[in-house]
Amino acid sequence: MTEAIAQENQQRCPWCGDDPLYQAYHDNVWGRPVYDDLELFEKLCLDGQQAGLSWITILRKQSTYQEAYDNFDPYKIVQYDQEK
Repeated sequence: MTEAIAQENQQRCPWCGDDPLYQAYHDNVWGRPVYDDLELFEKLCLDGQQAGLSWITILRKQSTYQEAYDNFDPYKIVQYDQEK
């Protein structure tokens, strides 16, 4: 079965709708355990950014957050000065 056909037959939760970004998140990220410390740190930071926003908004801005927070490198973040 080709990937396109497999994606058409993909069972998804109703909350992800038909947005391709949300579908990719649903299919590849949501509900999967995270064991990498840096990946988990990013996930926790993004979850904190969600306060009052929809998750799709966070997903759409994820690359901007990664740029702003030096790819969520905690060793760089703890060295931020007041200006940063």
